[in-house]
Amino acid sequence: MSIALRKATLHDIPTLESLIARSARGLSAADYRPAQVEGALRGAFGVDTQLLSDQTYFVAEEDGEIVGCGGWSYRSTLFGGDARGERDSSLLDPRSQAAKIRAFFVDPSQARRGIGSLLLERCEQEARAHGFTQVELMATLPGVKLYAARGYIGADMIRHDVGPGESIEFIPMRKSLG
Repeated sequence: MSIALRKATLHDIPTLESLIARSARGLSAADYRPAQVEGALRGAFGVDTQLLSDQTYFVAEEDGEIVGCGGWSYRSTLFGGDARGERDSSLLDPRSQAAKIRAFFVDPSQARRGIGSLLLERCEQEARAHGFTQVELMATLPGVKLYAARGYIGADMIRHDVGPGESIEFIPMRKSLG
């Protein structure tokens, strides 16, 4: 696998938006109804430019093409793109709070190649280097297997409202960076 990771830039946003939509629609079909995915794409899933500004969001490239993305954050917001309300950009205290693993998406044609694991490892390393000993995330149902295989422990499922009469299920997950 010749995947290279680099920090995402504002120039990448159109490509990221397209990748996120393809990933959500293609890899979530077995776990979510189309209305749930489309609702989530209006806020729960999407580009968070705060992560790009903080330089904590990465793209995975192969032969110059973006095939995956994911990041981490030292801010309080747990999930959601720029379109989602209820965002909190306050800084976390690494001594008492968990860094947030955020917005992992892989091109459906590149799934199951280790791209998500590569991104996750980079994010965990960076969070650890910033003094964090815990990480947490809000996993999509298709993402739970990846995170569980990487040592994350799930809590009770939650439902997140994604529009009139529609919600989507997520699993909050946490890991000690030891």
